Amino acid sequence: MEYEGILYRPPSEARSLIIQVTIGCAHNRCTFCNMYRAKKFRVRSKEEIMADLDECRAYYGPMIRRVFFADGDALVVKTETLLELLAYVHKNFPAVERIASYGTAKDVLKKSEEDLKALAAAGLELIYLGAESGDDKVLEHIKKDVTAAEIIEAGQKLKRCGLKTSVTLISGLGGRKGIREHAVKSAELINGMNPEYASFLTLRLYEGTEMNEEVKRGEMELITPDEIVEEMELFLSHIDSPGTIFRTNHASNYVVLAGTFNEDIPDMMKQLERAKAEQRYRLEEWRRHI
Repeated sequence: MEYEGILYRPPSEARSLIIQVTIGCAHNRCTFCNMYRAKKFRVRSKEEIMADLDECRAYYGPMIRRVFFADGDALVVKTETLLELLAYVHKNFPAVERIASYGTAKDVLKKSEEDLKALAAAGLELIYLGAESGDDKVLEHIKKDVTAAEIIEAGQKLKRCGLKTSVTLISGLGGRKGIREHAVKSAELINGMNPEYASFLTLRLYEGTEMNEEVKRGEMELITPDEIVEEMELFLSHIDSPGTIFRTNHASNYVVLAGTFNEDIPDMMKQLERAKAEQRYRLEEWRRHI
């Protein structure tokens, strides 16, 4: 089995069998992102995907516990096809415990509740949803093509249909002028969704992206590690999402946090205070290797 192009997956899928259901991202217009720029989006044929699963069964069958459907938004695939693939995963890997996928809010909203419930019943357990921000101004600026209200609606819909959600946000995405709004509105977004999981990456710029050019022209100002911490403190101080497991364990983050809302917020706030006081941040050269 050979992957097409560079492969991306969430940190928690590091030991999963990764199967490319789509190539690239159907949206692929976010101004900060270069992940799928070199790929032309397409849905792989069912036969291609099943051939990959057959090959992996021969090598890893009894060892596979988790499967992740890549690339950018595999949930865009027709429900009937996804149901066939889920059944084939269970046939090939009877010990599988979790199947997960990236998905956009638009993907979720386009599917009926009946479809989503059928996917959950067939073994799709977790959807990684890249919200990026809860601030509509930021979402418009990055060309996300979705509103905070729609993201919340998608999260609530997944919950009603028995699918778990892991929501990703990005520290620093609002720039220096938008620190407070990005932090507070992102907290409100999480409160409105009450997802099973939430996490933050920290903004990194890449050559060839629109946001990188904005910064070069002085139209957007990046924030410092100290300001990242202040933004995170604002975010945590506005959170009310009991039971949500929270992580900032991506390689891009300056400070690694781990806890559960709301009970662990005081401890995480203390961690942030110590990191800022002692200037204990991940080195920039380490963050560059992502």
